[in-house]
Amino acid sequence: MKVIVGQGSCGIAAGAQKVYNAIEDKISAFSGVTLGVTGCIGMCYLEPIVDLYEGEELFARFVRVKAEDAERILNAAQAMCLDDVADLLIEDEDKAFLSQQTRIALRNCGIIDPTSIEAYIAAGGYEAIKKVLSGMTQEDVIEVIKVSGLAGRGGAGFPTWFKWNAAKESKGDEKYLICNADEGDPGAFMDRAVIESDPHTLIEGMLIGAYTIGAKEAVVYVRAEYPLAIKRLQNAIDEAKAKNLLGKNILGTDFSCEMRIKAGAGAFVCGEETALIESLEGERGMPRLKPPFPAQCGYWQKPSNINNVETFANVAWIINNGGEAFAAMGTENSKGTKVFALTGKIKKGGLVEIPMGKTLRDVIYGIGGGIKNDAEFKAVQMGGPSGGCIPKELLDTVIDYKALGATGAIMGSGGMVVMDSSTCMPAMAKFFLDFTAKESCGKCVPCRIGTKRMLEILTRICNGEGKEGDIELLEELCLAIKDGALCGLGQTAPNPVLTTIRYFRNEYEAHINQKKCPAKECSNLITYEINSDKCKGCTLCAKKCPASAISGELKKAHVIDQSACIKCGQCVTLCKFGAISTN
Repeated sequence: MKVIVGQGSCGIAAGAQKVYNAIEDKISAFSGVTLGVTGCIGMCYLEPIVDLYEGEELFARFVRVKAEDAERILNAAQAMCLDDVADLLIEDEDKAFLSQQTRIALRNCGIIDPTSIEAYIAAGGYEAIKKVLSGMTQEDVIEVIKVSGLAGRGGAGFPTWFKWNAAKESKGDEKYLICNADEGDPGAFMDRAVIESDPHTLIEGMLIGAYTIGAKEAVVYVRAEYPLAIKRLQNAIDEAKAKNLLGKNILGTDFSCEMRIKAGAGAFVCGEETALIESLEGERGMPRLKPPFPAQCGYWQKPSNINNVETFANVAWIINNGGEAFAAMGTENSKGTKVFALTGKIKKGGLVEIPMGKTLRDVIYGIGGGIKNDAEFKAVQMGGPSGGCIPKELLDTVIDYKALGATGAIMGSGGMVVMDSSTCMPAMAKFFLDFTAKESCGKCVPCRIGTKRMLEILTRICNGEGKEGDIELLEELCLAIKDGALCGLGQTAPNPVLTTIRYFRNEYEAHINQKKCPAKECSNLITYEINSDKCKGCTLCAKKCPASAISGELKKAHVIDQSACIKCGQCVTLCKFGAISTN
């Protein structure tokens, strides 16, 4: 019996390393039981997760495990009896989280050992590159990718085959293949999870891409905030070299390719491909004018191709199963599957991979289980700072590039942040504008100055200082920035503002005209009041008020001095009688 502990970053943050250490300390007393690790299965809300395997079959899955559960789990593994650990077993409704998905990019995540190339090979790994090198031409590979309809999963959705073919056709003996793993969207962690959980699928996909365009060097640009991903990817690169799957004359053929990792400093703008290239060359990460495009003049002014992690993670599966199999999933305009990071006010947060064509409702309520505390769904932010908010009226929107674009949002790299009725939409727009304004490289005036002016207006509105004409001014600035910005960061920065105005204009008007926040989130627009009929005069709120703004006698109704109240909300949290309300 094998005991496997999930050790993605989410699991480790929840205590998986402590669980692993506790099991490791005790396992010597249990004969026939071994210990291993895996990556993130995607059910981040249930971490730490421990799986029991009998041979290659999953025997039991334990969730929310603690270090003190180690001995019980080991006893269950040795006896192959689950009676004493029934409280740790995953529930049937949580099993549906995975059963409703179709996994291609995530096919090995949370199943194989990410630190072992043998585990990847046993799961069919590196068969695709063998197939390519044993008889497929560059044109053959491009045709398979073309038939598959695989589009870049980094956000733009540009046809992968077209980019590969453009780089292949560009003249030059020196070409480069680059993986963009600079995942910077707030709430997004798809690429990190793939690298941490199945690094060899990235390597194999990149090898196939490098062969196809004629590159002899491949670079993975990954942000330095992903130390576990970097560690496991470097280990995988070393393992692949040891088996002649990287380096000179791979698998005894004429194809040679070296691979290395570049740790980026975490600038959001370096997710834009030309800014990424600048950073790779040791320069400040600032976008270049296009054309020329990277396929003609990229890294060191040589023909280069850039795709993100998820794009490469699909490649080996497509080669092994055929382009038609991938194209059979999805919609007419968007083929295959897409990975999403489901976060926010959602009951079951984690990684989700679904065929294109599912609806937002399918993901949020079907897989994600609905809204926390059964609150009212309000909106979902798609595409991170470059995307937009989609309201509850459009919950049945189909997930594909065209349908999401029609709402004003974008597919993006796959962030899906769910919001309930307690979320203030002008404040949400302000949050994303604050992010993009800080992350602007400053090269072009529309982005450098325009995002700051928009942020100033949004800050005024959320502080109760908005004035007539602010909404129209925001709209005017949005359009000017979209038209004038140099790169995708600036061109898409207005999207959160435009979509929140489009679908939640009444909230902006309430902030400006009535000086009220309907969601009761903007502290400057909230008034706390004590209901004298409900107040028991326990004095707890008065004693704990950091501003000494509450006064009253014991067992008599208290009052709040509005001029002294700092609107921290602590009194509402402390009151056991529900006597304090917000208005």
